Amino acid sequence: MKKIHALSLMVLPAVLVACGGGEPKAPSPAPAAAPSAPAAAPAAPVKGTASVTGTVAFQGQAPKAEAISMNADPACQKAHSGTVYGDTVVVNDNGTLRNVFVHVKAGLEGKQYPVPSEPVVVDQMGCRYSPHVLGMMAGQTLKILNSDDTLHNVHALPSKNEQFNIAMPKFMKEKEVTFKTPETMIKVKCEVHPWMSAWIGVLDHPYFSVSGETGAFSLDELPAGTYTVEAWHEKYGTQTQEVTVGDGEAKEIAFTFTAQ
Repeated sequence: MKKIHALSLMVLPAVLVACGGGEPKAPSPAPAAAPSAPAAAPAAPVKGTASVTGTVAFQGQAPKAEAISMNADPACQKAHSGTVYGDTVVVNDNGTLRNVFVHVKAGLEGKQYPVPSEPVVVDQMGCRYSPHVLGMMAGQTLKILNSDDTLHNVHALPSKNEQFNIAMPKFMKEKEVTFKTPETMIKVKCEVHPWMSAWIGVLDHPYFSVSGETGAFSLDELPAGTYTVEAWHEKYGTQTQEVTVGDGEAKEIAFTFTAQ
């Protein structure tokens, strides 16, 4: 019996090995998945080499400039040595119109432009907004300054963006805000000084300009294409023109607003 038992013990390991017994083998590791390629970033639009320039003329008798009384706030009155006039209609000496917002209204659909990192600045100086009309891109920072020694209140009245109403006492010299959605035009006013107003054009591209002391405007670095260009004035409304430019081409157009 002892011999049989010893023989059984010798045969049993062999049987177990033959039947798959013994130490189990570790499963082979699965092959590593190939890393997925990173998603391609959308290509930034290439700056063009075309330009559209021109002037905004004024036709007819210019309205009489409206004098502003600042007697209600001594700090405002002290900031000026003479009579102050409103900014609604400013006709330049060469017969052109100031504060006209000119921009590409159509023709850039599908293109995306990076938002500038530098802010656009509007100052409350002498109890007036400077500049009176300005442009910026959606998402860009608007830096609002208070250079006056008095309380101001900045009340934006957009229809597509969120309104804000910010009190800026004389010790608050700076405030930053943004508009997320393109919108032309947004009125800004001061509840403390009712004569104060400004207008902001918020776009999804950088092709805009504001006519100044010579009535000129310039839309530079445009890609070749056909565009609808709009000129906006707070009293006289809007006008549009269609213009086609090729690579490296410069076109001139003109707008004329007539006295009402």
